[in-house]
Amino acid sequence: MTIPAVLPSSRPVVGMSSCTDAYARMTEVFPGLRVQELTDGEQAPRGGGWVAAADLAAGGPALDAFLAWDNAQVLRDYGQQARPDVVASFGLHRYAWPACLLITVPWFLDRRVPRIPVEDVSIQRALGRMTVRVRDFACLPGDPAAALPGARVVPDEDALRAEVRDAVVEHLAPVLGGFGPRMRRRGRALWGMATDEVVESLWYIADLLGEERRAMAELEALLPGTTKPYVGTAGFRELSGPDSRALPTRDRASCCLFYTLRPEDTCVTCPRTCDADRVRRLSAS
Repeated sequence: MTIPAVLPSSRPVVGMSSCTDAYARMTEVFPGLRVQELTDGEQAPRGGGWVAAADLAAGGPALDAFLAWDNAQVLRDYGQQARPDVVASFGLHRYAWPACLLITVPWFLDRRVPRIPVEDVSIQRALGRMTVRVRDFACLPGDPAAALPGARVVPDEDALRAEVRDAVVEHLAPVLGGFGPRMRRRGRALWGMATDEVVESLWYIADLLGEERRAMAELEALLPGTTKPYVGTAGFRELSGPDSRALPTRDRASCCLFYTLRPEDTCVTCPRTCDADRVRRLSAS
């Protein structure tokens, strides 16, 4: 597999941390997610719909309130009551999708991988906002950010990919522990969902940045199928459209359970969606 060369950012490091520029570039193309970085002494917001990732991981009243939002949304939009495990699966997706971007976007854009335990992240999803405190990060030799406090220089791209995988595990493992009992899933099934969130969130943002193909190659190298606890590969493949145009798609490692609400309307990357339907939907979009 050949991946386009990406060198460490040569731009001077500006803003609050090594990740500030990457988060800003993401918000430029995806205003639905705004990331606020906190200083060491700054308190994360509380109340007003904000919830700490550590409280979601604890699986108590904060998670109950978080999932009540999903339950209300399903009732409002689909006019029916979803199973509790379906509601919990939706809630996990709506947290993990943006949370993964806090790690993968700085890696993809600037070759910097922050470590962000659950204690350092909060979310206000109704407003599309997250707070994060970046205390330390990994980078490559030659990166100007290597001189910043908290920098850890790793030797090469393989080592940096390992940092991405480890950082996601460090953040998501406690979150999966909180959501898992509500979802009636454990182990491989939960990490299948996590694998999908890593891939599909960055794939989406990279497409907005005009770098879809590079992101697909990067994600294939990140998840070659042998990196537990992740499940399977990035899962990309191509279909041929009516005009012989290549249509990128992928097969999810897990099911989001949306079919339980709308059996006739599966996700385009769902294993339940046949290739003919994928071609039709991708060509239309």
